[in-house]
Amino acid sequence: MKAKHVAWIAVTIVTTAAVGSTAALGIAVHQEYSELEHGPAPQAPQVQQLVQPQKPSDVDTSDMGARLEALAESPSVPTLGAQVINTSTGEVLWEHDSTTPLIPASSTKVLTAAAAALTLDDDARLTTEVLRAPGSNTAVIKAAGDVWMTTEQMDELAAEINKKVEATADDAGIDTVLIDNSIWSGAEQAPGWDPTNVDGGFVAPMQPAMLYGGRIGDTEGDVPRSHTPALDVASAVASRIEAPNVGLGEVPEGAEAIASVESEPFALRAEQMMKHSDNVMAEAVGREVALAAGAEASFDGATKATLRTLNDASFNTQGVTIHDNSGLSEDNRITADLLTHIIAEAAAHEPLREILGYLPVAGGEGTLADRYADLSGKGFVRAKTGTLTGVSALSGTALGDSGTVYAFTFLVNDGDILGARATQDAMASLLREY
Repeated sequence: MKAKHVAWIAVTIVTTAAVGSTAALGIAVHQEYSELEHGPAPQAPQVQQLVQPQKPSDVDTSDMGARLEALAESPSVPTLGAQVINTSTGEVLWEHDSTTPLIPASSTKVLTAAAAALTLDDDARLTTEVLRAPGSNTAVIKAAGDVWMTTEQMDELAAEINKKVEATADDAGIDTVLIDNSIWSGAEQAPGWDPTNVDGGFVAPMQPAMLYGGRIGDTEGDVPRSHTPALDVASAVASRIEAPNVGLGEVPEGAEAIASVESEPFALRAEQMMKHSDNVMAEAVGREVALAAGAEASFDGATKATLRTLNDASFNTQGVTIHDNSGLSEDNRITADLLTHIIAEAAAHEPLREILGYLPVAGGEGTLADRYADLSGKGFVRAKTGTLTGVSALSGTALGDSGTVYAFTFLVNDGDILGARATQDAMASLLREY
């Protein structure tokens, strides 16, 4: 049975800190929310808050559509797909070309998170094993899809291997470390990916074992990524046990496990994916969904499993096409209608509730930490961002002054990024008034 986070309620939050500029990739710590009625409880680290429970009341939204439509006429959002839903009633309050498939950028991760929440246990962990055939001087790391391995895990594997070797009196030791990548298949980069993304620091070739997402010289941020991330894991283990030989290879028949480490639980990895728009993590989570669905762990298998899971949950995926689970592909097309209905469902019902706790907080944390400095949505908006050339996405929730929680998506194509963000943030902040 699927384990669940505790959920959260609509609250009144007064914020008093100021922030500015734009957001970057990174890693966050998972937060829990109290099991109450609905709506988000925005938690904004480094932003002072006064929190009091408040129940949604009847609110006049009759002029909301006209006000949002006026903002939609801004030249900063030349191609806009948008929708707003009252999550208490399910009523669509406003929409603008909401069924037109547009390039979604990283709002694609909303689909990934939803499919994963419907498929994977929150406490599910990936176990990476080191195996060895009896009498062999070769150890093989069986990659399991853990793309955020750490130096501490490398130390742990090496210590276990050395302990096993020392315990065998007639052991000649290990002079070769291989890594088996067979759990994943297919291409290492998706259709529509910019080939400069690896050196640019946005993603690594999709191999099922990486140190810190394949980053070179750092553990977070947009730093260049390795072109051989799985081999780097093998090298890290080999250097620690003083094995001179490193390579790729499959686990031999009859091999036995001599060491293992576990990943963080799925819930924490999902939050890392969403709050800081971690592309590598998103692709890895997509492959977990594929394997759970009995599909191959590839771009094709993961994207098909994602859409099939959403279809099975009665979401309308008509016209939606995705070629990856992160949103880096310029060939992806998603509707504002699908994104908003996923968010609204998460606010209204338990199965998807957890994904709202993964969303960045306006003016508080994640990729929205440095936005909304002077806007009323600061501390009251939680949303997934997305950015590609000419593309800006914002999909999440806004807590209205009445206590009503509004699900929204503002998806912009063909626009100026800074101008589009300003208009999107103004739209989300407008919802705060209701």
